Amino acid sequence: MTLFDMSGKSPSSPVSTRGIGRAIAERMAEHGAKVVISSRKQDVLRCRGRGDQRQVRQGTAVAIAANISSKENLQNLVNESNRAFGKIDVLVCNAASNPYYGPLAGISDEQFRKILDNNIVANNWLTSMGRAADDRAQGRCHHHRVFDRRPEGLDHPRRLRDFEAADMQLARNLACEYGPHNIRVNCIAPGLIKTDFAKALWDNPENLKASTARSPLLRIGIPDEIAGAAVFLGSAAGNFMTGQSDGDRRRC
Repeated sequence: MTLFDMSGKSPSSPVSTRGIGRAIAERMAEHGAKVVISSRKQDVLRCRGRGDQRQVRQGTAVAIAANISSKENLQNLVNESNRAFGKIDVLVCNAASNPYYGPLAGISDEQFRKILDNNIVANNWLTSMGRAADDRAQGRCHHHRVFDRRPEGLDHPRRLRDFEAADMQLARNLACEYGPHNIRVNCIAPGLIKTDFAKALWDNPENLKASTARSPLLRIGIPDEIAGAAVFLGSAAGNFMTGQSDGDRRRC
């Protein structure tokens, strides 16, 4: 057994069919975990499932549809994850919405509420549901919670940064609340990663140059470069790490 061995662990993620979520699911599975892959569209899950047939046949992967805007969907994700593997050891809250790019003065009430509900409130729903399921399982307290915060608005210093800060503070609060139960909560702040989610920031060469100009590495990242941090946090290697924001961006 190594520090990064995840054999016997059962991670669940609301979005693991593409981008950072997919990379995390694949790397955790590579390290021995039984993974729950999820997306809001069942047809997307069927396509992803066909690509993971070996794991599905071996009983080390299941696909469960869930929309983060629906509390009922998230509860079903938790229930079905527990039904499939008996527990959720690692909860990766990586789903998010980005309906708006621009200064806060220009955001509509509907867009503002959607970002709050999907990027922050849904994370609290999901962690609370996972915690309640853990209590029902007679106090099994070996969960490792991971937040994967999305890289929104890097080309504008103040753009939607308040929402990102809210996720980080939520993780700190939950780390203090759940710590006595041996449950860890952390944030991953990935910066700008080449995903469809952040396409507006890298698809145009001028936007990409502006988005990476003040980054220490002066380049965009790829999903697999974030997956390692999640494996670290979900394995024994990260057992003393909680309430932290890993990879938080630093400007040069």
